[in-house]
Amino acid sequence: MKLTIDEALTRGGTGRFQWRLLGIFGLVWAADAMQVIAVGFAAPSVAATFGVDRVTALQIGTVFFLGMFLGAFGFGRLADRIGRKWVLVGTVAMDAVFGLASVMAGDFTVLLVLRFLTGVAVGGTLPVDYAMMAEFLPPRNRGRWLVWLEGFWAVGTIIVAMTAWAAASWGAAAPWRWIFLVAALPALIGFVLRFWIPESPMYLVRKGRQAEARAVIDQVLRVNGAAPLPPAAHLRPAPVAEGAARSIMDGPLRRATIGILAVWFLVSLSYYGVFVWVPGQLATEGFGFVRGYGFLVILALAQVPGYALAAWGVEAWGRRPTLAGFLILSAAGCGLFAFATSGAVVAASLIVMSFALLGSWGALYAFTPELYPTHLRGTGMGTASAMARLGGILAPSLLAVVFARGFGLAIGSFAVLLVLAAAALTWVRIETRDRAIG
Repeated sequence: MKLTIDEALTRGGTGRFQWRLLGIFGLVWAADAMQVIAVGFAAPSVAATFGVDRVTALQIGTVFFLGMFLGAFGFGRLADRIGRKWVLVGTVAMDAVFGLASVMAGDFTVLLVLRFLTGVAVGGTLPVDYAMMAEFLPPRNRGRWLVWLEGFWAVGTIIVAMTAWAAASWGAAAPWRWIFLVAALPALIGFVLRFWIPESPMYLVRKGRQAEARAVIDQVLRVNGAAPLPPAAHLRPAPVAEGAARSIMDGPLRRATIGILAVWFLVSLSYYGVFVWVPGQLATEGFGFVRGYGFLVILALAQVPGYALAAWGVEAWGRRPTLAGFLILSAAGCGLFAFATSGAVVAASLIVMSFALLGSWGALYAFTPELYPTHLRGTGMGTASAMARLGGILAPSLLAVVFARGFGLAIGSFAVLLVLAAAALTWVRIETRDRAIG
């Protein structure tokens, strides 16, 4: 009897094993979110501590995203060559070490170096996390589970917002140190827990390591309360069609790759543009009554129902329509802000932006790993993540020019970028709902 990994996983369904996996990956996912979102929340107090202006302080974001770009590009490919598990263990360890070291930085240049190295670690963690989670899920409801994992991003965002709010309320001398400390702590716990996670069975089968793959599958089935594989069962890779792609830019995948990479870049430029600049603006000047860290917590909370709707939509409507809908709604929120004439409309538009942008990320993260076969999944996710980090690199510095001309104009420009992202999605003509990915 020959079985693909997807067929073997379907025997056990989604149970305790996947819930444990979601808890472990989710913890580190929240930690990574905290490291990313910390840029916007920490910049004002970094500027005060080191006596620099806010644009200069936002260099902590530029170097962090540069590190993420390199980490995503390099570690994604490394995971396809040497396996997912040890890449994850190594990147989480780097996250904890350099994240904690950032807290003690006494010089702005040293802080920039440490944030760069933290970015390399976080950039390597994100794409491999998602690829590996996808490879332990049966096709049914895979998209929903992947959006749930992405939902931990909202948890990290809420924690950072509340940490910044608490530090400001207590009159902390350097709130950014508290923000970076809280952001690094979950990675310490995640580092220990990562040793519990076995290697991806899809990777093992692709590498011809049959006995190890079978042991992992039997572990999943046992934890989920299902019968182990029959002795005669033989695990095999999913059939590869003649002329299958050897790289993510080969003929069968080229069009989808170009389209999805464009979406990643445009969404990230908009997302980081909003969440790098808005926290500092609300914490200092605000928009009428819409100001302070309290409203930032509200924006973070608005992300949770966005993920919930995306988790339902990717299974009920499909990956592409759900992503397209959230992109258009995100553009509408940005456009509404650009023409807002009252505090109430500003508040509503910001809440719609936060809700829809994070719903877009949820659908995008569920969709992307399913576009690629196992031997290219780490590379595909790593390249997509690198494109997102490129957007993050450009957001703090390039958009400073736009923000100097007016905050409303800058947010309005994101509406155009998000409409372009929806247009780029039309290049991806594949729908992956319920599709095997082995």
